[in-house]
Amino acid sequence: MAVYDLDRFSILVVEDNTYIRNILMRLLRSMRVGTVVQAASGADVVEMLKVDPGAVVPTKHVDIILSDLVMSPLNGLLLLRWVRTAKESPNRFIPFVMVSGAADIDYVNAARDLGVTEFLAKPFSVQSVYKRLMRVIDFPRQFVLTKSYFGPDRRRRRGSPPDKERRKLTDEDIKIVYSSDKIAEPKDDRGVWNFRLPNRLKDLAGGAGAAGSGELPMELLAQAEEELERASMDFTDWAVDYLKQLSGLCDQALRQPAGRRRQLDEINLLAHELRGQGGTFGYPLVTVIAKMLFDATGAGCPEDDNAIEVVKAHIDALRAVIRDKVAGDGGEVGNELMTSLQAAIDRRNKELVKK
Repeated sequence: MAVYDLDRFSILVVEDNTYIRNILMRLLRSMRVGTVVQAASGADVVEMLKVDPGAVVPTKHVDIILSDLVMSPLNGLLLLRWVRTAKESPNRFIPFVMVSGAADIDYVNAARDLGVTEFLAKPFSVQSVYKRLMRVIDFPRQFVLTKSYFGPDRRRRRGSPPDKERRKLTDEDIKIVYSSDKIAEPKDDRGVWNFRLPNRLKDLAGGAGAAGSGELPMELLAQAEEELERASMDFTDWAVDYLKQLSGLCDQALRQPAGRRRQLDEINLLAHELRGQGGTFGYPLVTVIAKMLFDATGAGCPEDDNAIEVVKAHIDALRAVIRDKVAGDGGEVGNELMTSLQAAIDRRNKELVKK
């Protein structure tokens, strides 16, 4: 098995949460990725990467993009669409790993249909980040171009020959391309271009000519685990700040009986952030409770006082987990917290039935 060196790699991390962005960058540097570039939004990436013919130094030498999904003003899905379809995109074939706590089937399918390479769910771990990177390097899928799609082959098949198509196509329908220099749309709906490109990333990692998969030195993964453990020490401070923001939004909502959708949308976004991080730093109950809050405040949820009280019940449960450092499932304490929270939700549901 080849031992890889990522010193010649350039990886772009796109994440609007500064805390999480810094942690991902620290993990990648622990794995000795040579260049780690950061961006706080999809809009920043477009400005960073779009082709400028007059530029002295080309900006297209990014090997992999790791991008959050939920961002503003340009989210991960819109950024992925730009990378895959825009004329200004410097490399429409670049591996794109979507990183998000919203790993629901609708989001996964949307990313898949826009040409995502891999999907990394939050909470993430050193191993999950490492495995996605190795998969991108070792097993690049051929790119497919049709009238309606451009991106990695969406069929994950094992053991079947690459030329075998599930659709009924003739040899004239499929055009095999071995260069990324020219991308032209097929003439009709049946036309398919299959791009089979050299595995540049494997060569870049030092695995040229090696059969099968490779790996990073174990000591680098151990360093990354230590880095994540150090970063987790700051999680409680970060989470407490988010809980203060949630409480402030509840207070605002209670002061104005009408028009609470804005506060609920902001609460929903903060819940999404907490949902994605708790398990990464040893607080899986934070992820569970934040997921419940995320679901409870989505589009179409009630905007009455009972709904805000339910939000406050979630905040109280989250605050107890952080304050008492309730790790794992929390045992008896965790059961009591979840029982109390579920009782508050049930009371709200009974009020809805009465109405």
